[in-house]
Amino acid sequence: MAGQRIEIMEIRNLISLKAKGLSNRKIADLLKINRKTVDSYISRFSFLKLSSEELLGLEEADLRDLFTEDSQTEKARYESLSGYFSYFEKELCKPGCTLQALWKEYITSHPDGYKYTQFTWHYRRWRKLNNYSGKLEHKAAEKLFVDFCGNKLSYVERSTGEQIEVEVFIAVLPCSQYTFVKAVPSQQREDVISCLADCLHWLGGVPQAIVSDNLKAAVSKGCKYAPIINKTLADFSLHYGCAVDPARPYHPQDKALVERSVEIVYQRIYYPLSKQLFFDIFSLNKAICSLLQEYNDYLFSHGNGTRRSHFIDLEQAYLHPLPSGSYSIRHFRRAKVQKTAHIYMSEDHNYYSVPYRFTGMHVEVQYNQDIVEIFYNHERIALHKRSHKAGHYTTTSDHMPSTHQAYGQWSPEYFENRAVQVGPFTLEYIRRLLAQYSYPEIAYKQSHGILSFVKSYNKERLEGACKRALEYHRASYHTIANILKSGLDMEQIPTDPVIAIGDHNNIRGAANYK
Repeated sequence: MAGQRIEIMEIRNLISLKAKGLSNRKIADLLKINRKTVDSYISRFSFLKLSSEELLGLEEADLRDLFTEDSQTEKARYESLSGYFSYFEKELCKPGCTLQALWKEYITSHPDGYKYTQFTWHYRRWRKLNNYSGKLEHKAAEKLFVDFCGNKLSYVERSTGEQIEVEVFIAVLPCSQYTFVKAVPSQQREDVISCLADCLHWLGGVPQAIVSDNLKAAVSKGCKYAPIINKTLADFSLHYGCAVDPARPYHPQDKALVERSVEIVYQRIYYPLSKQLFFDIFSLNKAICSLLQEYNDYLFSHGNGTRRSHFIDLEQAYLHPLPSGSYSIRHFRRAKVQKTAHIYMSEDHNYYSVPYRFTGMHVEVQYNQDIVEIFYNHERIALHKRSHKAGHYTTTSDHMPSTHQAYGQWSPEYFENRAVQVGPFTLEYIRRLLAQYSYPEIAYKQSHGILSFVKSYNKERLEGACKRALEYHRASYHTIANILKSGLDMEQIPTDPVIAIGDHNNIRGAANYK
């Protein structure tokens, strides 16, 4: 220790006074010792990363061991311990490894070695002096840092000559610095999900957490302590069995590693690509993939392996296995249940039924390429196979009230078959009516009413009424009802009148010229 040596009692007093917030100069005055000695002891406390309560709770022998004077014995003991530091560094990258476990391994082989507190102080001091690589700060397979590069790449549209800019996604495993890069059209949610899925399959496994910047496609609402992840990304992380942990806003140290990687990517991938011309994003990504292999095989500046070798040695075995089946992106929408007990999905312009008791309520619609799920207060109330046919109604009969369930077997074919039995004009009119309404039940009810006029009148009159109603622009039940009621179906439909003109001298024509 630098400066004069002080007794254990004085060390305890020094710790207590510092815990009360006194300055080093004030402590030196109160204890009547040199200020540089106080500075030296306080500096050592900081290295130990122990609280004042923990330090005061140490036994006298342990506390004395922390401040052993330099000597030949001390030097030999330190040199023995320091030979293990590189090994400890590598072991600490493995999930579950702690300094406590390493100390037990060390003290078993060296019974006269350092006590645990002194052991940790020496190792942490060595780490601070030799921390040349970001990999020292992270556990294997614990995190995957992701972001988009600030600068974009581009390709040329062959048909128009237009230069199309693309975003560049980058992902880094911080323990090994193994890096993934891909060009995509945008930073939209679909492209982000595609990049993440491709990255995890490229790695061959899943880390414990994905650490993103506060991308709009990842974070619905930013917060220093509890950012709200958008539901699509949360669903993605659930499928792959990992967490999403956005970097804190205004804390650049949280993403320093990926930003350093971006700078190297500019040098080793962007610059070589600038000398080439690409005509589509696929050929651009093929070139990126080739350069990325070289990038991950570069020797580190300290010469201790490559990104790929560190990934294989330190991280690959600790990645969680990939789930079976590929991820189908899930979308989330809010919708209001219409009076017809259906919700409208604007993306496909079609409708899906929900139990009629939820009419008028707001629900959440979750859907992917294959299914549509509808939730109310986090409880699923409907599940449908997704339809991509515009204007289509997907209805579960049990969702309808009893008065509506009678309509469950109705369909356009059902009414067309009934109309054929009346006549061709009736069939044409029913088809027009069915085509008018986006919600079929309205058309079904009116069609049923029109065809029921056969009971009150007869087929011939209904056929005549439909023939006359076809002259109007819009089809409806009331039009047919009014025609039948007033008997217009039995009147001859007037055609353009022919006016008879008698002979007189003003009639023009070749036959009248004499």
